[in-house]
Amino acid sequence: MSISAPPGVFDILPIDRDELWKSSYLWQHVEEAILAICKEYGYQEIRTPLFERTELFKRGVGESSDIVSKEMYTFLDKGDRSLSLRPEATAPVIRAYIEHQLNQIAPIHKLFCIAPMFRYERSQAGRYRQHHQFDVEAIGNDSPEQDVEVIDLLYTLYNRLGLKNLKLCLNSIGDPATRIAYRDALKAFLKTSYDNLSSDSKQRFEVNPLRILDSKDASDRKILENAPSILDFLSEESREHFSKVQKLLKQLKIPFTVSPQLVRGLDYYNKTVFEIVAGELGAQNSIGGGGRYDGLMKQLGGPDLPTIGFGTGLERIIQTLLKQEIAVPFSAKPTIFLIALGDAAQETCFTILHELRQSGVSSYMDFSGRKVGKAMQLADQMQAKYVAVVGDSELKSGEVDLKEMATGEIIKAPLHNLPRILYLESRGKELIEIWQEMSEPFKESSEAQFFIKRLSKTIASTKNAAQELQSVIESLQEKDESVEKG
Repeated sequence: MSISAPPGVFDILPIDRDELWKSSYLWQHVEEAILAICKEYGYQEIRTPLFERTELFKRGVGESSDIVSKEMYTFLDKGDRSLSLRPEATAPVIRAYIEHQLNQIAPIHKLFCIAPMFRYERSQAGRYRQHHQFDVEAIGNDSPEQDVEVIDLLYTLYNRLGLKNLKLCLNSIGDPATRIAYRDALKAFLKTSYDNLSSDSKQRFEVNPLRILDSKDASDRKILENAPSILDFLSEESREHFSKVQKLLKQLKIPFTVSPQLVRGLDYYNKTVFEIVAGELGAQNSIGGGGRYDGLMKQLGGPDLPTIGFGTGLERIIQTLLKQEIAVPFSAKPTIFLIALGDAAQETCFTILHELRQSGVSSYMDFSGRKVGKAMQLADQMQAKYVAVVGDSELKSGEVDLKEMATGEIIKAPLHNLPRILYLESRGKELIEIWQEMSEPFKESSEAQFFIKRLSKTIASTKNAAQELQSVIESLQEKDESVEKG
């Protein structure tokens, strides 16, 4: 009897020909982009356990949320402790921050993680019982600039990956006083239509009526069309904060739409909330979102520090890339594929293979001893850039024919210099781009002055080093002469 993966989870294969989005090279492409942008924006990685005490999510996420009330994987361990698989990243990151007293190290922390999350829910486009999330938390700064930096990071990531048809939806749900006043107004409005609300919204009516705004039920959406706007209830401080966020987004030329009914799905949000959607995912078209949750740290027993962050699902990013037909390079292509004919060639090629890899050149060798034609087919399937067949004649001459697979062009190359040649070849594009950039005339005199100063400083440092080296040589020569005389 064969055993398959449980419902709602999936394997990520080198290449999945049935469902391409499950191919690991696509995941690596997105993860590399995430790591690069986090480095540029000054965010550091944090990793938390896959499971936490259930109480963390009840207190942090909120018992009235769908996650806690319906979707968590909760179990008792052998010590009768209630534990839950991580359904979202924010509460665990805040727990780790508090437990390790990171506030004593620095007043501001900018953190990120890439990790699997677990929710028991019906599988749909981009949503699975185990899904993977890129999460960002900026802790210790309550300024509008911090809000916009977080939004800018996410929006820039999507743009770098080439995603199109993006729409940033923005709202403010204010401070506690705002939400209390709005809650009363919303309940008064909904009371006349209570009987027509969905069963989920009826449950939320008393516990957390703002969550009704997040309903996807068609009848609920119809009722909410004429609901009061939370923006009319904002305090002066919340209104100023939201106004500055909008001004800064315009300053960075990031387009947005104010969406007064956007509340997000978790109980801990306040002030700025946002969501980025892409039309290619159907009804569930949100690919990422987040907001500010200034009271969560204190609620979980830590210092009262402001925090803002977001989460974005990797599955949704990758599926959107494919639906928008955005080309993603296949990263596993070797630069060279070696085919050895005979034992002596096998031994030599194995050493060269090692040297190629030590030089940072992606290399592959056929160890099976299959015929040249079959080995060439494998090289073609792997999309190798070059193929080199090495036999007795190549060992004797010390030269090989490097065949470029795309063009069929043959280049003669010294066998034992392949690592150096292919290293320089792999850097060729990068060196050409740098040369082209440096060949462009300076646009402003300040650019020229900067490089003149840097070059002058380098020349001066080189001169000083040369003078010091000359002094050392003269000193050694004097000692040597004195020894000879003695």
